[in-house]
Amino acid sequence: MNSVKTYTLFTDHDIYLFKEGKHYRLYEKFGSHSVDKDGISGVYFSVWAPHATKVSVIGDFNNWNSTDHVLYPRWDESGIWEGFIEGLEWGALYKYAIETAHGEVLEKSDPYALSWEQNIQAASLVSTNWYEWNDQVWIENRWKKNSLEAPISVYELHLGSWKKSESNTFLNYRDIATELIPYVKEMGFTHVEFMPVMEYPYDPSWGYQITGFYAATSRFGAPQDLMFLIDELHNNNIGVILDWVPSHFPGDANGLHRFDGSFLYEHEDPRKGFHPDWKSYIFNYGRNEVKSFLISNAMFWLDRYHVDGLRVDAVTSMLHLDYSRNEGEWEPNIFGGNVNLEAKTFLQEFNIAVYKEFGNAIITIAEESSDFPMLTKPVHDGGVGFGMKWMMGWMHDTLDYFEEEFLNRKYYHHKLTFASMYMYNENYMMPLSHDEVVHGKSSLIYKMVGDEWQKFANLRTLYVYMYTHPGAKLLFMGNEFGQTSEWNFTKSLDWELLQYPVHKGLQTLVKDLNYIYREEPAFYENQFEKDGFEWIEADDLENSVYVYVRKGKERDNVFMVVLNLLPQVIDYKIGVNAGTHWEVIFNSDDEKYAGSGVEPEVFSEKYEEYMRHPKSISLKLPPLAGIILKQIKDKKYKNHRSKFRK
Repeated sequence: MNSVKTYTLFTDHDIYLFKEGKHYRLYEKFGSHSVDKDGISGVYFSVWAPHATKVSVIGDFNNWNSTDHVLYPRWDESGIWEGFIEGLEWGALYKYAIETAHGEVLEKSDPYALSWEQNIQAASLVSTNWYEWNDQVWIENRWKKNSLEAPISVYELHLGSWKKSESNTFLNYRDIATELIPYVKEMGFTHVEFMPVMEYPYDPSWGYQITGFYAATSRFGAPQDLMFLIDELHNNNIGVILDWVPSHFPGDANGLHRFDGSFLYEHEDPRKGFHPDWKSYIFNYGRNEVKSFLISNAMFWLDRYHVDGLRVDAVTSMLHLDYSRNEGEWEPNIFGGNVNLEAKTFLQEFNIAVYKEFGNAIITIAEESSDFPMLTKPVHDGGVGFGMKWMMGWMHDTLDYFEEEFLNRKYYHHKLTFASMYMYNENYMMPLSHDEVVHGKSSLIYKMVGDEWQKFANLRTLYVYMYTHPGAKLLFMGNEFGQTSEWNFTKSLDWELLQYPVHKGLQTLVKDLNYIYREEPAFYENQFEKDGFEWIEADDLENSVYVYVRKGKERDNVFMVVLNLLPQVIDYKIGVNAGTHWEVIFNSDDEKYAGSGVEPEVFSEKYEEYMRHPKSISLKLPPLAGIILKQIKDKKYKNHRSKFRK
């Protein structure tokens, strides 16, 4: 006898929106929900399996028997199966037994489950993500923190390996909060970015092969534990960005692959539906129900978990039909090109939906490595609608330059100036991410050329360049103190390195650069506007010196940055405007950063034209160093007391 009762949470309008690809709150309908039917408490289940001939709920409450609790197919040809099982409570384990048209029986975890087991069975849990939030002040004001005119300095981390227990086991989300929040505050980052926290079966995937798109991974605790971590970050004025992966999913037997025996979530054509690099499956972006699933998932994390931004992974692979494919392995679009038009439309609809719902209170960020046009332009102007895009070209050029021997740098001088040719084409975030410190690429510190002192001096100067360049910032965990080994997801960062002055000095430098970036509007309020940057000297190949200014919205809010990228002290003459004096406020060669301590004081100011400016200054440039100077107008100079002087 079937113990399932008829019940539904869906209205006719819900079904219409779902089939049109316009339902963005599916997590309120699909999955398992505690409800009362005729005064009896229990759980309502619903799942999309249009090609199934039978769907049962199996679990620890019926000895995993597929005959006791058979769901009912809806009459409207939506492909939804649903029903009510009385007496079930939170914590019950369950899966769906799905009988296919070919007579197979597939045991699948719930795509909308809020919690999954951490074992081979990977059963879903009847769960809740109810939480009493205490971050109202943050939520009301976060639009200011996420504005394109605000400082955005992101600390990217992998929750499983930032820190572990003494026995090398995972910390709980709440334990992570205790450790992480004071550190991020001390270091001065404005946001954290978590590598995927959605449930995944395989640790070496780092979370990028997701099976439970609506479930916070139980490796680190319950959904409420993750909510506590986010709540506490907000209450300490720190924003939270999540990596989101709508690009692909694994062929795990418990997951979305062949969910009802058909190619339901993935594209049937392997030229569009199979990812050759990751051996995973690509969503069918042309299927409306799949679009509803994915956009609802984005909304879920922004809504239920109060997340402040989503960094969308692998956008390049989504947008290009020929991504990682040889000739003959892909099919052109209807115009004969290589753009996946369905994926582009999906990303546009995703961005429209998110920004319509949350406005500028959140950020969407594309990890995209090609020159695909107008990613961060509004959809109504033909763009894709993202808030920001990772500046991958800047990252590659910069690391290439800093790997070069000093004698060769003059031949690669314009690798550091090239970004200024395109830096206002999009709203860019400058990433030094996890991808650059794994798979034999070495850690950042060992990408630098020279002996140990020179390596650290190089990296200190690179960070000066990064923090004073237009665009938001992102730094992967461990980079801030010069982690020497490649990132290893199985163990903690090498925190013991901080006992050594060169590592401690680098960490102090990043902290001070975060302070300057946060506190000085010239470095952030025009970071996406052409008025905010000007080259003073971009072509001094022989000396490997670069000079540029950053400008705020107020006319007199001007800073000058000078980079000396050779290991020698030089006297250097720079053209400046009449009526200005210049004070050195930052020197990466300072002894507190484990530098050599050469003082870059301005030692000469002359009213003679130089570098197309009516006046010049001369100053001593420390070796392999970046310095920052603040402009002070003549009328303010006599009474000036710098807040940067200790």
